[in-house]
Amino acid sequence: MDALMKRASIEAGVHAALLWRNIIGAGIGIVVWQIVHPRAWPGRRMVMHAMRASVTSGMAFAFFWGIVRTPMAVGMALSFIAPIIALFMAGFALGEAITRRALGASALGLLGVGVIGLGRMQSGGAMEPQAWQGMAAILGSAVLYAANLVMQRHQAQMAPPAEIAFFQSLFTAMFLALAGLMVGLPPVPQGEVWRDIGGAAGLSFVSLMLLSWGWARAPAHRLLPVEYSAFLWAALMGWIWFGERLDIYTLGGAALVVAGCWVGAGGHEGGQKGDHTEQVGL
Repeated sequence: MDALMKRASIEAGVHAALLWRNIIGAGIGIVVWQIVHPRAWPGRRMVMHAMRASVTSGMAFAFFWGIVRTPMAVGMALSFIAPIIALFMAGFALGEAITRRALGASALGLLGVGVIGLGRMQSGGAMEPQAWQGMAAILGSAVLYAANLVMQRHQAQMAPPAEIAFFQSLFTAMFLALAGLMVGLPPVPQGEVWRDIGGAAGLSFVSLMLLSWGWARAPAHRLLPVEYSAFLWAALMGWIWFGERLDIYTLGGAALVVAGCWVGAGGHEGGQKGDHTEQVGL
């Protein structure tokens, strides 16, 4: 999905690609939601959906604006400060324990991120002004992403996946359209870029449903380290789609990321209660 969105954003602009992705996603969502939960209405949960969408709108715009200007692997690596922030947010907001295993997994993941960052800095690509701007945007997005992760856990416990995916797409489209009314609506995309936007919309909707299902069944401190596995896919897609080369730093960082995911998905400290549902969620 990120690769499709990067290509669509290069062709049509970030605002246009993101706006239309969510409009299409909302169209898919209302059909799925009504099939799965006919005549259901979220009531007070609407406020929760709108609050999270207000965060994800800014988060997604900043992230895609950033990866247009940086390699996908670098963008994903920088975004991995979010799970670290979210581990502590979850501890305070959700009352979940921050275990030694979770901290160790996060440390391994961050070490892998550091190795990747070192490689990119030595290659010289990150020294270009646009790359610095992209990196700054991704770091800003990561702060919002941390808040989103904690909100996502709470939301998943309160609403079914189809409802979450539909209203996230709907409210995000509304917020992006409102922003467009204030700063100027982007031109309507033309030509083959619609294929990328439509594909990204479908993948995004499915992703929202799967994430909601998983987050309803496992606590934040167990799922956050698994976020690091996205780096492997970002590196692969960047290489295949955009010719963003893989080097020894990328491979070394990826190995550390995998190790962090393995540690984070291991046994539960303090007893076995709830292990079955957590593993199903993972």
